[in-house]
Amino acid sequence: MKPRKRVFIAGLFHETHTFLDGLTCWSDFAVRRGADLLAARGDSSPMGGALDAAEKFGWEVVPGLTAGASPGATVSDDVFHRYWSEFSAALSQAEQQAPLDAVFLVLHGAMTCQSILDVEGTLLQRLAEQLRERPIPVFGVYDLHANFSQRMADHAHCLVAYRQNPHEDARESSVRAATHLDRTLRTGELPRMLLAQPPVMWPPTGTGTATDPMKSLELLARQLEHDHPEFREVNVTAGFSFADTPDTGVSFSVATTGTDAVARGALDQLCQLALEMAEVGNVIERPVDEVLAALPRDVPGVLAIVEPSDNIGGGAPGDCTGLLRAMLAHGFRNSAVCLWDPAAVQVLQSHAPGDHVQLALGGRGSRLDPGPLSLDVELIRLCDGHFSLVDRQSHLASMAGDRFNMGNCAIVRHQGITILLTSCRTPPMDLGQWRHVGLEPADFSFVGIKAAVAHRRAWDTITRGNVWVSTPGPCSSDLTQLPYRRIRRPIYPLDPLPEPRRSTP
Repeated sequence: MKPRKRVFIAGLFHETHTFLDGLTCWSDFAVRRGADLLAARGDSSPMGGALDAAEKFGWEVVPGLTAGASPGATVSDDVFHRYWSEFSAALSQAEQQAPLDAVFLVLHGAMTCQSILDVEGTLLQRLAEQLRERPIPVFGVYDLHANFSQRMADHAHCLVAYRQNPHEDARESSVRAATHLDRTLRTGELPRMLLAQPPVMWPPTGTGTATDPMKSLELLARQLEHDHPEFREVNVTAGFSFADTPDTGVSFSVATTGTDAVARGALDQLCQLALEMAEVGNVIERPVDEVLAALPRDVPGVLAIVEPSDNIGGGAPGDCTGLLRAMLAHGFRNSAVCLWDPAAVQVLQSHAPGDHVQLALGGRGSRLDPGPLSLDVELIRLCDGHFSLVDRQSHLASMAGDRFNMGNCAIVRHQGITILLTSCRTPPMDLGQWRHVGLEPADFSFVGIKAAVAHRRAWDTITRGNVWVSTPGPCSSDLTQLPYRRIRRPIYPLDPLPEPRRSTP
């Protein structure tokens, strides 16, 4: 009987918004080691997918550690130093016990520290240096919103991107990456990665895969895989535009066992299509008052009013008051919003349902917001915030697995608007968030959603449509308003698009 392949599995997951104030620290990360990491087997996360695939393929899993935090501000250098120290030690210990056959990583791809702009590239480069005496395959999975770097391509053999936004295929993509690794372990054929970065970036609102430009780019990528069997994976990476790094923006990569020339030709096709569709992806919302003033109030069903500037999944605080202020100003009724406000939840702990309380709500998480909104509210009820995801393929599952904790919660009401207050920032990507606290979102006429695109898999099942609005906040889709300093230039939309190529006669 052949010995089982020993595969070291670890993860590092953070989407970093470098324009936010403050730092994301080690205490903000959930860290899982050893048996705790292995407990992810069977859940809805990318790590769960990798572990289930490992069991199917008969690998001996050697667990390292995984560290993940919600999207947020620049990460402290100390976080990466601590992570790498533990990762490196665990890898050395594993190799001393018996030779490893491969490394599999679950990454995000858009993590930035104070002095390390390309965290994943640095991790992969250090890993390659540690494995220099006995190189082994390095495979993994990463988020479609990564800012993929040349160092990531140079120091990994096959990294696989999610193909859908919302990320309903995060677990599936991890299984696909593990399947590529199993093929290499069986055949010895080791791919390598080539990268192209067109001079384009898009706000998150322009990166949904149900519409162009991402829809057409993903279709072209699948066609290229069909036409070139030597391509293990063709990645379309939308990028994360709220990061000021040299690698921010759209990118394409190919993991191939064929020639560089053929892979470069495929990458050129993808880059050309991205340039042709660059303006389509630069989606900017209309002002909130303009949109709300035009909305009819007597149409049956619930309408999602989407507020990308306070997109929790992009690192925004989730407590901006722009949409709530506008809904009140325009007399909206039978409507609902959610705000992150642990201070208000704490104040309400000493009150009973039916009490009227004067609260200063939200407005503390971003200096772009007008500030707290003072309202007289009626307390409806207090709630525990632990909920199970309704949809194990929702975008939230890619971040959290099967369960999420909103912290202590409170439901209050003011002039026909129901406000769900949470103690932990909760991306609005799964309907379990509302149903857990006894509210059926389909019963409202309008619901404010602090997202860009990632909410749609959940909310499109119950809404009659979406409208997007512009409000003050750190995740505004107008990228020309952000103070970039490190990003590569020229890049659209900060700079004009390059002139189209002219064919030579």
